[in-house]
Amino acid sequence: MPAFMPHFPAGFTWGVSTSAYQIEGATSDNGRGPSIWDSFTHSRGTVVDGSTGDIACDHYHRYAEDVALLAGLGVGAYRFSVAWPRIQPDGTGPANPAGLAFYDRLVDSLLERGIDPVATLFHWDLPQALEDRGGWLARETAHRFADYATLVAGRLADRVKLWITLNEPFVHMSYGYGLGVHAPGRQRLFDAFPVTHHQLLGHGLAVTALRTLTSSPIAITNDYSPVRVLGDTDADRLAAGAYHALHNRLFTDPILGLGYPEVPGADAAVIQPGDLDTIAAPIDALGVNYYNPTGVRAPTDPGNPLPFDLVPLPGYPTTSFGWPVDPDGLWELLTGLRHEYGDRLPPIHITEGGCSYDDTLDADGHCHDPERIAYLDGHLRAVHRAIVDGVDVRGYFVWSLLDNFEWAEGYTKRFGLVHVDFATQRRTPKTSYTWYRDMINTGAVAPTGALAPTGAVDVAPADAG
Repeated sequence: MPAFMPHFPAGFTWGVSTSAYQIEGATSDNGRGPSIWDSFTHSRGTVVDGSTGDIACDHYHRYAEDVALLAGLGVGAYRFSVAWPRIQPDGTGPANPAGLAFYDRLVDSLLERGIDPVATLFHWDLPQALEDRGGWLARETAHRFADYATLVAGRLADRVKLWITLNEPFVHMSYGYGLGVHAPGRQRLFDAFPVTHHQLLGHGLAVTALRTLTSSPIAITNDYSPVRVLGDTDADRLAAGAYHALHNRLFTDPILGLGYPEVPGADAAVIQPGDLDTIAAPIDALGVNYYNPTGVRAPTDPGNPLPFDLVPLPGYPTTSFGWPVDPDGLWELLTGLRHEYGDRLPPIHITEGGCSYDDTLDADGHCHDPERIAYLDGHLRAVHRAIVDGVDVRGYFVWSLLDNFEWAEGYTKRFGLVHVDFATQRRTPKTSYTWYRDMINTGAVAPTGALAPTGAVDVAPADAG
C-alpha cells in the first residue's frame, strides 16, 4: 500500500448510490404500477438465479434503517432513483400521491441527517404501459418522461440538491433493446438507434422542464469505458474507434452540442428539426460511471453482425463479475474526457464506482471484504491524480450502499458496502463501510490497515413506510 495519502479538495462530495428497482421492493404497494423489469424478471430464464426485485432489500419499508446507515457512514450526499411507475403507474396522467409521499419522506429524512439528496429520474424501470406503446422506440416516451420529471420536481424541487435525468442510457439501449439481456428484452442490434435518440430527447425535454422548477444543478449520468486495442492492424484500430464512438461518444457528443458521431445504424429519419438543440440544453454537471476498460479487436467471425469483437483484457485481476480491475483506466477516462471535449465539458461527478465480490459473513457475524477496500483505494487515488492533472471532479459516489438485486444476475453479485441477508433483510456493514467512513472523516485515502471494527454503526429500527 502506498504511504502517500492524497487529500481531496475542500467541498468534495462523498456519497453512495442505489437505484429504485434494485433495493425498494414493494412492487405492488400503494398504487405502484408494473415496470418493464417486473415483466422481465417474471419471465422464465431472464435472470440467472430465477429471482425478481419484488422484495429486493425492502427499502420501501426500511428506508429509515438505511438512512441511519448513510448517517453512520458520514456521506454528504445520497444518490437514489425515483421509480417512474410508483409516480405514474401507467406512465401518464396525474401523480400517484402515495408514490410522491414516499420520496417526500425519504428526502426529508436525508436532510434531517445533513445528507444532500441526489435524485435520478430514470434508472431503467420504464412503466410497462409505456413499453406496450413502443417504449423508448416511440417518440411519445420522450414527452411522457418530461411530464413525469415535472411531477417529481413539482414535489421535491425545493430540497433535491442535484438532479440526474437518465442513468447509463447506453447500457439501457444496448442491453435492453439491442441485445435483449436486460428489460424489455428486445434484440434489435443497431436498429435500436431510435432508443438512443428518444432517450436523449427525453433528457433534453426534462432539462428544460426542470429549469422552470428548480435552481439546483442538473446532470445526466453516462457509463464510460476506455477502449484498449487488442491487435496491431488497421482493422483492429478501426474496430476500437467504432466501439469508442458507440459506447463513449454516442450519448455525450449530442449533449455537449456536437451532434451524433458516426455509428452503425444511426437513422437520421428519427431526428426532427430542433431535436439536437433540445438535446444540447445546457447541463451543470456530467455524471460518470466507471467500472472497467474494454478490450476490442476486429471481428474474426464473418457472421458477426457487430463491427468489433469484445475480448477479455489479459493481465488484470478481476471481480466476481469477471471485470478487470484497472484504476488507471479511471484516470485515463477522466483526462480523456477533458482532452476530447475541452471547455464544453462540465464539472464531473463520479456517480458510480464499485465492485462485486463473493462477500460472506464469518462465524462472528462480520463481513470482511479487503478486495473492495483495495479497489476503492486504487480508484480514489486515480481520481485524485486526475484532479491534480486539472480535471474538475466534484464528487465520488460508491456503488453501492447495499447488496441488492443486480439486474440479470439477480442476487448472485454483491456490490454493497453493507451486506444484506436477503432472507432476513438483516444489514451488516462490511469492513469497506468502516474504511470509507474513516476516509470521509479525514478527507484522504486512508491506509487499508487502519480499519474500525465492522458493524460499528447505530441503526434505527425499520420503518413501516
